[in-house]
Amino acid sequence: MVLIEKVEFSSDGYRLAGDLYLPEPGTVRGGVVLTGPFSGVKEQVTGYYAERFAQRGYAALAFDHRNWGDSEGEPRRHEDATAKVSDLRNAVGFLAARPEVDAEKIALCGVCLGGIYSVQLAAFDPRVKAVALIAAAYNNPKLIHDRFGAENFAALMDQFARIAQRQSDTGEIEYWPAVNPEGMPAGNPGPEPFEYYGTERGARPGWENRCTALSVLQELTLDVDSFLPLVGAPLLIVHGSGDQAIPVSDAEAAFAAVPEPKELLLLDTSNHIDLYDDDRYVLPAIERAVSFFDGSL
Repeated sequence: MVLIEKVEFSSDGYRLAGDLYLPEPGTVRGGVVLTGPFSGVKEQVTGYYAERFAQRGYAALAFDHRNWGDSEGEPRRHEDATAKVSDLRNAVGFLAARPEVDAEKIALCGVCLGGIYSVQLAAFDPRVKAVALIAAAYNNPKLIHDRFGAENFAALMDQFARIAQRQSDTGEIEYWPAVNPEGMPAGNPGPEPFEYYGTERGARPGWENRCTALSVLQELTLDVDSFLPLVGAPLLIVHGSGDQAIPVSDAEAAFAAVPEPKELLLLDTSNHIDLYDDDRYVLPAIERAVSFFDGSL
C-alpha cells in the first residue's frame, strides 16, 4: 500500500508543490527525488515512477519545479535551467529532513531532460548517494549545433534573440506550444511527444500545452558533458535501444564519461516515450534502479 502525501517546500523563496509517495510505515529503505521531462508536471512521468519506487520501499518525491504546475514562479511554464537545479537541491533537503527517511540514503532519478539536472546537481552535492538516469537527455551545445546544422542553428538563435528583444520592448512573454505534432515551433516538436502529452495518455489537469518560447533556448543550450566526469555517486543509466529522440549512442557516450561505480541497462524499446509509462519497460527500469540503489545507499 502506498500513501500519497501532498507536501510543500521552499526553494529560493518560491513555494514548490509536491507529492510524496510513502511505503508502509517501517518499510522505508531510502529516499528518491525525481525530476522529469521538459514541460512535465508531477502527475505525469515523475509521479508514475514515484509510485512504483514507493511500492518497492522507497519514499519518492515527485514535485513541480518553479513556474510549472502547482508551484509558484513567473513567468508561467518557463524552463529555467539554473533554477531547476536549485529546486532539485532544495527537494533533496526536504526529503532528507523527513522523519521516515535516512538522510544518508538519498538518491536522484532523472527522466528525459531531468537527467541533465540530476547530473548537474550530483556533480557537486555529496548528499546525493546514487543517481539513476532513465531515457535521459545528454545535451551539449556543440552536439545540438551539429545535429541542427550550423545554418539552422544560427537561424534559431536569431529567432530567439528577436523574441528576447520583443519581450524587452513590450514586457509581454511569448509562448509556443509545448508539443506540436506538425513540428516547430514547439518545445517538443513532432508526433511522438504529442502521442504522450497531446492525448489522454499523458493529459493531466496540471499540464497545459504551452511553454515560453525562450524555454526552448534553455533546452538547446544545456550542457551535461562538463558535469558527467564530476559525479562522485554511483550512477545507473537506463536507455531504450530504439530511442530516436535521444540516440542510444548518446547514453553510451555518457556512460563512458562517468567514473566507476556505474551500470548501463539497455532496453529493447521502439521509441523514447516507451520509458514514460509503458510497464514493459518502466518496470524493468524500476527494478534495476531499486537494485542499484540497494547496493549503493
